[in-house]
Parts: sequence; structure tokens; C-alpha cells
Amino acid sequence: MNNALKNLMPLSRILLASLFIVAGVSKIGNYAGTQGYMASAGLPGFLLPLVILLEAGGALALIVGFQVRLVALAMAGFTIVSALLFHFNFADQMQSLMFLKNLSIAGGLLTLAASGAGRWSIDEGRG
Repeated sequence: MNNALKNLMPLSRILLASLFIVAGVSKIGNYAGTQGYMASAGLPGFLLPLVILLEAGGALALIVGFQVRLVALAMAGFTIVSALLFHFNFADQMQSLMFLKNLSIAGGLLTLAASGAGRWSIDEGRG
């Protein structure tokens, strides 16, 4: 990868992480509502702290470039599972769009997992 493209990696990490930070923090602010939504999909509410940790903590790890390959793989898997559990109603155009959005995000995360953190990251400093 040439130097100019390597400079895009921090921006890529930040852009992918931004959605997850907002989602994780909003779940903290609406904890009971989120547990109810999870229950409607058949998921136990005790999983919510793990979801928040993965979303908010994983996003922060991506931003600083810490364990990016592992974190990106975990977040890609989570994003695909979320699409299947919460956005699989293709009769609803909005849910179809949300499903495709999740798959696209997972694709970006898998690209990060394949390429690594890149410049201006904790991982690069340890490399």
C-alpha cells in the first residue's frame, strides 16, 4: 500500500467507529428500552453490558488503533448477527436497508481486519 493510502487508515478507523460509539452510548442512556428491544428478538437482557462494551469499547480501540484486527473481526461478526436478528424483515423497506447497511459496515470492518490498523495507531507502534 502506498504512503498516501496508508494515511487514510486512521480516517477509516474513525469513520467506522463513530456509529458504534453513538450506538453504545445511546444504549447506556436508554438501558431499559434497549433491554426490552433485545427481549423482543428473544435475547436475554443480561447481554446488554457486553453489547455496550463491544460497541463503545471496540469503537475506542479502533480509533486509537489497538488490537484492530481482532476488534474489527469481533465487531464484524456482531454486526452481521445484529443484521440477522433485528433487520431480517425484507418486507419492510427500511429494515432491508438497515440489513444492507449492516452488511456494508461489516465489509469495512473485515477490510480493517485484513489490512490492520495502519498509521497513527497503537498497533503500528508495537509492530
